Amino acid sequence: MSGTNGASRQFTRRSALTALGAGIVGVTAASWPRLTGTDIPGRGDNSLSIAIMGTAADAAARQKVIDAFAKVHPEIKVKVQAIQAVDWKDFFTKILTMVAAGTPPDVVYVATEGAQLFAEKLAHPLDEYLRRDAADMKEYFEDVHPSLVEAFMYKGSLFQLPIDWNAANMYYNTASLAAAGLERPADNWTHTDFRSTLAAMKKAKPADFTPYYWTNRLFGGVVPWLYANDTSFLKETKSPGGEWLWDGFYSNHPTRSLRSGGYQWLEPNADDPRVFESFDYLRGLVKDGLGVRPEEGGGSALIGLFASNRIGTTPAGGYWVQGLHEAGMTEQDFDVQFFPKWRTQRHQFGTAGYAIMKTAKDKDAAWEWVKFSSSLEAMQIVFPTPNTTPARRSMVNEQLYAGTGPRNWKVFYDTLDRFPTTGPIPAPPQQAAVETALMKNVSLAVSGDERQLKDALSSMQRDLELALRRQP
Repeated sequence: MSGTNGASRQFTRRSALTALGAGIVGVTAASWPRLTGTDIPGRGDNSLSIAIMGTAADAAARQKVIDAFAKVHPEIKVKVQAIQAVDWKDFFTKILTMVAAGTPPDVVYVATEGAQLFAEKLAHPLDEYLRRDAADMKEYFEDVHPSLVEAFMYKGSLFQLPIDWNAANMYYNTASLAAAGLERPADNWTHTDFRSTLAAMKKAKPADFTPYYWTNRLFGGVVPWLYANDTSFLKETKSPGGEWLWDGFYSNHPTRSLRSGGYQWLEPNADDPRVFESFDYLRGLVKDGLGVRPEEGGGSALIGLFASNRIGTTPAGGYWVQGLHEAGMTEQDFDVQFFPKWRTQRHQFGTAGYAIMKTAKDKDAAWEWVKFSSSLEAMQIVFPTPNTTPARRSMVNEQLYAGTGPRNWKVFYDTLDRFPTTGPIPAPPQQAAVETALMKNVSLAVSGDERQLKDALSSMQRDLELALRRQP
């Protein structure tokens, strides 16, 4: 795949988090038929139907995963349906349409954005299976950081096993940094250090260059800055419960005491002074020409612009590595560092995994697919290249990044180890309405004077109140 703007769209976080799906779908976007109830694989037979958000993929990889599963479970027939969607919100809407039509899939690959929607309305908890197969699952949990698992806890139950994930780290163009006379940023660099870095980059290359590029969305937009400033646009609390999982699989983990029955986002928080402070910081970057206004482009243009040395820095996760490599960048051309520190250095992440539907015709068979998909064997098949960050720590290694970079690839998993309160995208069951309320007001907030910022945040507070009242 080339690094042109049109092709680079496939490396946005929203599509990259479906890497497991991409590994098992052997169709191109051009060949997708219109989705109807009769299109669901397995409908009318006993096959287990798996729905994923489809992207262009290698047909051989699909067959490898199905063949590997068939060797373990020859009695379970599996058919995978790739559903074309603009983003996760669109994908979830199509799944809900299938449910309403009476043709739901048995298993769905779901990212953080939809995890609580599915847990609240559609998914079957994994608790009984994890208790039953605890001995088999011990190795998986030993290899996966509990922060990722906690993101799929909801009201004390676990609904998905993390398969891949990405934190909002900070990528930088090494040539742009060197031209500004700067060394690699320190691990504990601050938001003021970051601004100074952008100013030096702009001075070194004043024309046709954006020191900081960011997008208006839940991941990699304003939220990482809010987390670093020890706040968010929604009030974050945690449910009680989950001891059965934490004591069963993570009793000796140093962060055991931090773990809970799952995240909750029940109230808006746009009127928090720290939210204002964070937006005001970004407003200053835009005002001084150090950062782009987020409405000026989404993730689709990013790889081409970055690879052509027109962008100095941008927040992204491990999903970006393969795209930059295919756009012609070498491991000397780019690198990654932790997101800058403010009051905290808490990061934002998104993860994804399979959810078993309440309506699944054979939940035991569905669990065997979920269980196999979390195995080292299956994950090594679907993640041969660094187009995402595997949930398994053992797979985030030198071999995965050899020949592509970045040099400091350890930053990806170290984010969880160094900053254990790092948390998921704020995505309650009403995520679609919440994201709309956020995005509607971000550009206005960072594009004018202080009064306009205050008005935008007041508007956001009202919009979020309405969004959270809606039924998911």
